[in-house]
Amino acid sequence: MLAKTARISNSADFAKATKSGLRSTTNSLVGYLHLSNSDQPARCGLIINKSVGNSVVRHNVARKIRHLVAANLTSLPAGSLFVIRALPASNGADLKSEATDLISKLVKKADQKNTVKS
Repeated sequence: MLAKTARISNSADFAKATKSGLRSTTNSLVGYLHLSNSDQPARCGLIINKSVGNSVVRHNVARKIRHLVAANLTSLPAGSLFVIRALPASNGADLKSEATDLISKLVKKADQKNTVKS
């Protein structure tokens, strides 16, 4: 479970991450990572569309993703906003491997972006 301080709860932060953040995809997930210079811990948000399935399916997918992200939240850069969008294929997918792949891809992109700036 994600702590309340680790959740993105307002639409402005979701928009900031999805519109101006780094983007990476897997077969059933899309991840966005917005970097900032803040010392606050990383925060995460989920977007689970109705195309994923009915309410029960969406809540199951969200719960699985939330638990996977909570375990990997410390690997994200400090102050970052991380949003995961579940695609319709996420209903029967191996979310554990896809979520960890997605996080590692985005962290690698963030590291490359920071080394290019320096």
